[in-house]
Amino acid sequence: SQMSPQEQANRLFNRVMTYAEAGKTDSVQFFLPMALGAYRQLPPPLDADTRYHLGLLHLAGGDVAAALAQADTIQRSIPTHLFIFVLRAHAGDRRAYADFLRNEPAELARNRPEYTDHRDALTSFKAEAERQASSRPRGGA
Repeated sequence: SQMSPQEQANRLFNRVMTYAEAGKTDSVQFFLPMALGAYRQLPPPLDADTRYHLGLLHLAGGDVAAALAQADTIQRSIPTHLFIFVLRAHAGDRRAYADFLRNEPAELARNRPEYTDHRDALTSFKAEAERQASSRPRGGA
């Protein structure tokens, strides 16, 4: 193939995510090992966008611990990166919604290219976070 390793990994990521969104679990299970393998072939260090892709792939495969490990790794290098909170929320951490909303204005002002690449997902997640915030009882710590 004429694609770079990053392009191959991204193409497999997109394929797995498309199947996951369509509920085609058999196709997810078929292509997921190939996608994870493609990402393992990339030279370190992996950037936040690549780690976000890995986290989403792990979530698609039901591996919450591996997805959270990717969020933790992003946080060690960029403590307020929005992808941390998206991964944590989708892994079941309800506090991540509020963390996202608190950090979102300053993070978007940084104009990170990966935020542009995932604009639709971040916009959708923000709406989800706002729904979560409005449905939670107020008060307390």
